[in-house]
Amino acid sequence: MVSPQSVAFAPADAAAPTMAPRHQAPLGQLLLEDGAVDPGNLLKASVMRGRQDSRLGQILLSQGWVTPEALLRALCRQWRTTALDPARTPGDPRLIDALGTEFCLTNAILPWRRIGGVTWIATARPEAFAALIPSFPESFGQVRMLLCSEDQIQAAILAVRRIAMIRQAETRVPAAESCRSRNEARTGRIAMGLMAALALGLCLAPVFVLSALTLWATASLVAQSGLKLAALIASRRTEAEGRALAEDVAQGRRARTEMTGPLPVISVMVPLFRESDVAGKLVGRLSRLDYPRELTDILLVIEASDQVTRNAIQGARLPGWIRVVEVPNGPVQTKPRALNYALNFCRGAIIGVWDAEDRPDSDQLHKVARRFHFAPDDVACLQGALDYYNPRTNWLARCFTIEYAAWFRVILPGVAWLGLVVPLGGTTLFFRRDALEQVGAWDAWNVTEDADLGVRLARRGWRTEIIDTTTDEEANCRALPWIKQRSRWLKGYAMTWGVHMRDPRALWRELGPWRFLGFQIQFLGSLSQYLLAPILWSFWLLSLGLPHPLREPLAGVWGGYAIPALFGTFVASELLSIGVGMWAVRADKHRHLMAWVPSLHLYFPLGCLAGWKAIYEVVVKPFYWDKTAHGIYDAADAAVVADGTVSVPLLGQIGERRDAALPGEPAIAAALEAPALPMRKSA
Repeated sequence: MVSPQSVAFAPADAAAPTMAPRHQAPLGQLLLEDGAVDPGNLLKASVMRGRQDSRLGQILLSQGWVTPEALLRALCRQWRTTALDPARTPGDPRLIDALGTEFCLTNAILPWRRIGGVTWIATARPEAFAALIPSFPESFGQVRMLLCSEDQIQAAILAVRRIAMIRQAETRVPAAESCRSRNEARTGRIAMGLMAALALGLCLAPVFVLSALTLWATASLVAQSGLKLAALIASRRTEAEGRALAEDVAQGRRARTEMTGPLPVISVMVPLFRESDVAGKLVGRLSRLDYPRELTDILLVIEASDQVTRNAIQGARLPGWIRVVEVPNGPVQTKPRALNYALNFCRGAIIGVWDAEDRPDSDQLHKVARRFHFAPDDVACLQGALDYYNPRTNWLARCFTIEYAAWFRVILPGVAWLGLVVPLGGTTLFFRRDALEQVGAWDAWNVTEDADLGVRLARRGWRTEIIDTTTDEEANCRALPWIKQRSRWLKGYAMTWGVHMRDPRALWRELGPWRFLGFQIQFLGSLSQYLLAPILWSFWLLSLGLPHPLREPLAGVWGGYAIPALFGTFVASELLSIGVGMWAVRADKHRHLMAWVPSLHLYFPLGCLAGWKAIYEVVVKPFYWDKTAHGIYDAADAAVVADGTVSVPLLGQIGERRDAALPGEPAIAAALEAPALPMRKSA
């Protein structure tokens, strides 16, 4: 064992870090000699390793075929080094700072101590250690490798750098592009000034003010309808091209492009807050995924102060491919802050996000891996479609399902095809990790962090594609929670628009004229429609022969055709919305909703209440996260628990523990451990 005595961290004379040579024996043979693995399981793991880019030890662990303790013992023999327990012999925090906590966590290494001119570094991935040495500072000099588990590395880094990590999670996005730098006092003064000016204008010149508001509301309605029509045409064209391609492949006119190379590790974060049934429903839904377990990295992200979720996980049995990340308390408690913090612990090169109530398609991760494999390098994000598994609950759930079908099946695919900014949804998102980190990940102070991230990706030249995969979740089927949820979304839209419009010239330069115009229609236009809808509704008084303040002024405009033109605009907009809704639910799954599409005319007035609630909260409590309640509708989700479950009796900062070792068998040939081979996989 290395001496635990610490020495000062001083530069060495060596020009570059080096590592002493070592001889390694096959890991499979060592495990068999220790009786730590079943020969049949080892053979299966070796075959699996030949088909994908994954470590043999990780495969065995993910399948529950070996215990962490037995694997660590075998690795120590293989690499002729020593296991380190950093909890008993802490290291030098200055060495961690020299490499950076993010680098250490991403690569599963722990710079421990400098002793006699040698820097001792513990790793959980010994086979990748040599490739990291060129990244070490020259001051590290000669490097010696120790071993410990990934959990131990994370716990050791958290013990000394937890506060710095949470501060980083809150400030990853530059201040100029973050809501945290907003001047709340100035925002309040501006809002009060506008309200006072509006009230004064309505008293002194009501016709002029109402005319101006009507003009703006009508212009935004026309712009929104134009964008919706363009998106409908574009989405239909995209769908037709997809059908033609599928038909060509089916009839042999075009060969299906196969995915070559190994499947990647995909990390998916699932933020939880006040979720009372994690082990049953959530784990049961995620267990339906058919992606290789050793390449699946699911992180349940919980808040340290969330006792409800902590109690649900306490003692729960979780599969080995699901981990728990606990987010320390801080000045704000938002989903994006939790995602930023948990990002440090993700293992994959592809990062995804699901919500607690999500039920993704079983082949979703395969589709994501395949699309990123073939996608151009500038595609940073894949957005899947959201759907609902309870549309028959009541009228509100039906309308919500229709609205989401139109958004994810028509509007977003069309917007992506047109090259505009794609306002991301909060779930079924998958990113290239390097692109996500380049733009600063999520703004911890924005309550619609997804839409804001979509804008920042576009500003940096990255593109978002819509992928043909679906995640089912629970429709918000009660009026008051619906208003609260919609007000949070609209508040976030308002804050996102305000942040990115701090420097309109820079936004114009980075987005270009076309996307800049689209950004205004998507964000400012949407807000305008929700806030000014009562003004447009008031004109239906004219059709009933009732008095209206603008009847006489409009009668003299355009030779008396202004009022018919206004009504024609309203009718055309409604017909377009009905057409989009009908097109979105035409498939077998939701065809029963077609008769309910016209009733959306009565559904959207709830959004007006949400809009004014959102504006109030922008001024009064901009960072308040109005959580949506889940579990109102009890979907028929069986509490399926996958093989290789583990007991989690105690929550720490990172929790993953396994039960006792499996019985061993006599040794077989060490040739079972073969080198990884290129894989041809069609997802």
